Amino acid sequence: MNFIKNNLANALTLGNLFSGCIGIIYLISGNYQVTATCILISLILDFFDGFVARALKSNSNLGVQLDSLADMVSFGFLPGVAMMKILEPFGNHFFGIDLPFEIKYFGFLITLFSCLRLAIFNLDEEQKYYFKGLNTPSNTVLIFGIYFVLMQRNYFTSAFFETSESTISLNLLFWMMITILSSWLLIAPVRMIAMKFKSKQLKDNYPKLALLIGGILILLIFKTTGIPLIIIYYILISLIFQKQLK
Repeated sequence: MNFIKNNLANALTLGNLFSGCIGIIYLISGNYQVTATCILISLILDFFDGFVARALKSNSNLGVQLDSLADMVSFGFLPGVAMMKILEPFGNHFFGIDLPFEIKYFGFLITLFSCLRLAIFNLDEEQKYYFKGLNTPSNTVLIFGIYFVLMQRNYFTSAFFETSESTISLNLLFWMMITILSSWLLIAPVRMIAMKFKSKQLKDNYPKLALLIGGILILLIFKTTGIPLIIIYYILISLIFQKQLK
């Protein structure tokens, strides 16, 4: 019984990792709907592994390391692959210049900064009730949410070959800026809301309630298009409540 109690949270973490691996395979093959399901499963397991560990008082250094390693795959490598798929149609052309490499690999900048963010998080003892910078699960929802919406609108089959070369280059520049911004947000010195309750007092939980209610409304109004919008709202609401995040 003690074995199950001590390792249940770790089993959930490994489930997160497994789901992330499957999601990446399907993303590479172009089945974004299965990938979306895998990301959702990983998000749920990533939330409950910490919850279970705290509830059963089975927190351990092993669990901390496993969590970061699993997140590196599900929420580090996966969004990098998603951005790579977004950049893939551009080839190696940039404002009329033929580059000696495929621009799609620029998308893995997100993976590199996800790794950096997770390493920083492991060493930072202050991030108990808030995050410093955008957490990797939220960043994954943002990047894959953009990819998901574009796939639903057949963006990749029409947006690159029916426009001028200058327009294509401007599109590329836009996605490269999104990649850079996303990477910077991961390590930005900005406090972000964490869904961990420090107390039961309502005034201490206004940021979390505003995030929860706003997120639900965005999904009800915009449906799947609202997926990346929720993360943008999350960033904005975190900026508004900066002084309350301690």
